[in-house]
Amino acid sequence: QVQLVESGGGLVQAGDSLRLSCAASGQTFTNDIMGWFRQAPGKEREFVAAIRYFGSNTYYADSVKGRFTASRDNAKNTVYLQMNNLKPEDTAVYYCAVNRYGIIWYNNGAKYDYWGQGTQVTVSS
Repeated sequence: QVQLVESGGGLVQAGDSLRLSCAASGQTFTNDIMGWFRQAPGKEREFVAAIRYFGSNTYYADSVKGRFTASRDNAKNTVYLQMNNLKPEDTAVYYCAVNRYGIIWYNNGAKYDYWGQGTQVTVSS
């Protein structure tokens, strides 16, 4: 079992930055993929970014590539999502999640078994 707690969301203006954190507790494994997803009102959940819990490979949705950066601090069992140059269309609830099915499923939400409660990000224009 893995417990995930996100934090760092808030209300910002377009062009601002935020850093989301996802603290993990419980059993973590070398092959865990940590993913970030978001869901805006009235829209389906979408993949944002993913990073291997042990490793440096990162993956991004085209909509955030070049603006968002996923990272991790294994000593703190925490992964981060640095979000720069935020846009109003980035407004959503952001979730972190754990995938143990493998890296080929990095952007498939159905392959993530453990989810945090989410943190709201609102970007005003």
